[in-house]
Amino acid sequence: MVLLSVSGVTVEYGTDVVLNNINFSINEGDKLGIVGVNGAGKSTLAKIIAGTFTPSSGNVYIAKDKTVSMLAQNAMLESDDTVLSEMSDAFPEIVATEKRLAELSENIENHIGGEAAIEKYAVLTEEFRKMGGYEYRSRIKSTLARFGFGEEFFDKTINTLSGGERTRLALVKLLLREPDLLILDEPTNHLDMDTLSWLEEHLRSYKKTLILISHDRYFLDRAANKILDIEHTEATIYPGNYSAYAAQKAEQRKALAKKHELQQKEISRIEAIIEQQRRWGQERNFVTIKSKQKQIEHLKKDSVDAPKRDPKSISLHFSEARESGNDVLFAENISKSYGERKILDDISFEVKKRDKIMIVGPNGCGKSTLVRIIGGLDEDYDGILRFGYNVVSGYYDQEQQTLDDDSTVLEEVCRAHDRLTIPQVRSALASFLFFAEDMDKKVAVLSGGERARLMLCKMILSQINLLILDEPTNHLDIGSREALEDALMQFSGTIIAVSHDRYFVRKLSSKIFDMTDGLRIFAGNYDEYCEYREKQKEAAKNVDIADEKPVAENKQSYLDAKKTASDIRKNKSKIERCEAEIEKLEGEKSRLEKEAEGDASGDYVRLSEIYARADEIDKLLDLLYDEIDAAEKALAVLGGSNGQ
Repeated sequence: MVLLSVSGVTVEYGTDVVLNNINFSINEGDKLGIVGVNGAGKSTLAKIIAGTFTPSSGNVYIAKDKTVSMLAQNAMLESDDTVLSEMSDAFPEIVATEKRLAELSENIENHIGGEAAIEKYAVLTEEFRKMGGYEYRSRIKSTLARFGFGEEFFDKTINTLSGGERTRLALVKLLLREPDLLILDEPTNHLDMDTLSWLEEHLRSYKKTLILISHDRYFLDRAANKILDIEHTEATIYPGNYSAYAAQKAEQRKALAKKHELQQKEISRIEAIIEQQRRWGQERNFVTIKSKQKQIEHLKKDSVDAPKRDPKSISLHFSEARESGNDVLFAENISKSYGERKILDDISFEVKKRDKIMIVGPNGCGKSTLVRIIGGLDEDYDGILRFGYNVVSGYYDQEQQTLDDDSTVLEEVCRAHDRLTIPQVRSALASFLFFAEDMDKKVAVLSGGERARLMLCKMILSQINLLILDEPTNHLDIGSREALEDALMQFSGTIIAVSHDRYFVRKLSSKIFDMTDGLRIFAGNYDEYCEYREKQKEAAKNVDIADEKPVAENKQSYLDAKKTASDIRKNKSKIERCEAEIEKLEGEKSRLEKEAEGDASGDYVRLSEIYARADEIDKLLDLLYDEIDAAEKALAVLGGSNGQ
């Protein structure tokens, strides 16, 4: 069944056309990824579908009685409620029914309402059960935990949290609400790799319809089954995930280019025949000319246009300093605290020339703090940090705090590179898609993508042999990400990067720094690292550590794996015990409900006892579900599974 149909949608701003005659439809259960360069109109189209923006022309049809919700890019929750209270708002019907049940229970205890109140309570209890009323709190807490919000966040006021935390909460609330059509604009921002993996699996099993706008190629490969490509104001839909789309599009462009080339060759061949016939000048030659001209007219009428050029993307090539010595960086016992909270604790490592180190780990583990220290932006730390011979570093800050908002684009680069002439700076900026009309723009008015490109432009003009990058692909479209990856592949110096972009990490890494718990150094690429992690998880599941051959630090890895396996067993046992107790209590509650509807329906004393016990059971169930949540959270951290 068609859930969404977009017909003839056009968006114009004066003489500028952003979207031109967009037509497509998707069925219930489809998971549509929308791709295109920054500024192509992806978010505009999403807003039109969500009903928050009106196109210049065209229509959007959504199946009757279907709900639509959208998470705009970097949308943040604004609320004076606590985290738990705000998330409960995703279930308004359940909360209202729960409140009404509490009122009826109180009335019955006080002998108000008689049999009518009892009957109503029985009916509402069944409705509450069908709604998922007995599970919704557990579901809220479990989902919050997946996004890094443990119990310590539940009673915090939302407006006191950071922007990234409020953005993640906005996503959590929409996932809990489960509309018929869920539109997510760049949902992977602010998510670490483990959370991304969970979100991908959640969306893959999502029963309803999705529209996903993302530059994360891994994410689109995992979560989408159709791709809508917006290019040159027009849109084309492709079956399959991102990799399938990229292959299809490349093949189509190749076939179209070949067909155009052959057609132009044929036209040239016929034109040469016509010219030859004209030179001969006989009457029969003029008949041939007329026939050949008709052939050309027919070919031109059905002509195939050459493929349009790919949208412009940045042009990158890093200016490199002289080679550094083999020892690039030495760090010993690096520690950093914010108040009583210790972010880094005795971190030690060495960096060698031409290492390409990717730093991974969950949000809040200290990745950005570490690279800020290495990059010289944070000098308030304990420990030793020593650079090797002839090391010249450049630091890319994901927050772009080193940009001066009061400067123009041109001034920002000129000030950083005063040895360059104005024409040289303008040429460099043009390679990052800043043209004449952009030079006098204030940095403060630039978009996230433009600020990222400006930072990269400043960086490539520097003579450096050590690149320190904090989330360099954030805000970049897919074409710009690929250009950056290609430039970094050609860079002969050393790279230290923090990134959640798995395509980026996979393409570049020669060594992984995993900061999930302290610092573990893995000497290998990302695929090898993932394979190693999977082996660790499998070993923990099978509790077969004795024959395990760890990649490094054999003795310590063995002890760690053994402890992990023990913790996994304990948490699994706890879940099994809780589930058995839940089943027992729910059975008791079911028997009480039947008694209330049957033999005890006219016995107010017994009914009061039944309702009191039912309330007691509800509280016990909440505690048990909380214990399961805590155990599941522990298993998620440990890399175990509860087998469900």
